Amino acid sequence: MTVPTSTTKQKHVTQLVPDAAWQNLRALLRDRFGETSFRRWLEPVAGTVEEDNAGVSTLTLALPTRFMRDWVEAHYGDTIRTLWRQSVKEGHVEFAVVSPLAKNAEAKIPEVSAEIPAARAEQPVVAPAASVSFQSAPSCDLTAADLDPRFTFENFVVGKPNELAYAAARRVADTENPTFNPLFLYGGVGLGKTHLMHAIAWHIRKTYPNRSVIYMSAEKFMYQFVRALRFKDTVSFKDQFRSVDVLMIDDVQFIGGKDTTQEEFFHTFNALVDRNRQVIISADKSPQDLDRMEERLRSRLGWGLVADLHPVTYELRLGILHAKAEKLGSIVPDKVLEFLAHKISSNVRELEGALNRITAHAQLVGRTITLEMTQEVLVDLLRASERRITIDEIQKKVAEHYNIRLADMHSARRARAVARPRQVAMYLAKQLTPRSLPEIGRKFGGRDHTTVIHAVRKIEELSAYDPIFREDVELLRRLLQS
Repeated sequence: MTVPTSTTKQKHVTQLVPDAAWQNLRALLRDRFGETSFRRWLEPVAGTVEEDNAGVSTLTLALPTRFMRDWVEAHYGDTIRTLWRQSVKEGHVEFAVVSPLAKNAEAKIPEVSAEIPAARAEQPVVAPAASVSFQSAPSCDLTAADLDPRFTFENFVVGKPNELAYAAARRVADTENPTFNPLFLYGGVGLGKTHLMHAIAWHIRKTYPNRSVIYMSAEKFMYQFVRALRFKDTVSFKDQFRSVDVLMIDDVQFIGGKDTTQEEFFHTFNALVDRNRQVIISADKSPQDLDRMEERLRSRLGWGLVADLHPVTYELRLGILHAKAEKLGSIVPDKVLEFLAHKISSNVRELEGALNRITAHAQLVGRTITLEMTQEVLVDLLRASERRITIDEIQKKVAEHYNIRLADMHSARRARAVARPRQVAMYLAKQLTPRSLPEIGRKFGGRDHTTVIHAVRKIEELSAYDPIFREDVELLRRLLQS
């Protein structure tokens, strides 16, 4: 293979591959970066050496696509230049794009050479991964750009609502051979989907540094694809996304209704799964409930393991607060943490945000954290939380869902068709409102608090062994919280 020769330099010798200096450099690069990275990125590189009248040796490295050229230059360029200068008396390194079709067409090389400066000025559609995604390679440390250092497995508080999703995430992160493909995580806002996605990425980076990973939101994926279409550079786009070991797409629901993006994602998904590469997806709904998503894509998203992150229970909320307070190094009374766990039940982000507010207030103003101070500082958040869902709303929604009369929520009827929906409504009232057990009982026809306790326990038991019933209750919860 020949390499583009510049028309602006006066060069009298062109050494074609194999060249002793270039082959020696290849051996050094293999030792420096390891077999996996070398085979993935450096082995396809073709090199030629040209020497000008002043004795300066220029090594031109030719790659088949602009994406590969940008990637190799960004992540290996400095090392290659250093090693090349050590190998020759005086030398330079240039990077070029040469179409595979031109490998044996020596007569066309000047045309390819003329294209190189224009390609650089054009600013390639698919930028080096450092700017758009998490790419793991031994030669660089660029993953921190898109990953939150707080979101690791060590900082994730595990409980019944999220134990399946956590266990699946750990399994995927711990093995190079996909066990569940794809792994699909779904749940409401602030329940830990993104935390687990980042934790997987961090763990792979630490445990398997040679594995290449892309992590990005579905919105960024769509943006990159649209740019590729605009600049007619879809080949580079495909090269980038179909050559990785792990592809992680967050909030995939955002490509709903985007037919062209769905089409590309569908083929990217298939290409990776066919090559036994790991795909990890997150969304706010299960695959079959994703709006405006093609049926074939919904079907494939449900191929592997679908893991739901349920709304956090009181016990888990309290555990999260204890862990957060310890990490902040703040002394927060237990009664304040219990108060927050009871009052803020919507999602973990609001819960942690509330704790951050009271600890910051205490440090800046110099006040001791008390229950009274907490209520004063969080007055707006607590009012919004209480205003969000009422027991009346719960009763109405549950009655509509089970097709019973609203009056049955307060009646003494004990038929299962009425009693079970009533128990569901009591359970949701306990989970979604700050009302006490006696208050809830009074709203259900003046029942005793022990009746509410029995209802809550019964629904928890049924949810534990009946997945259909659990999904039914979860659907009601989401309808009320939306």
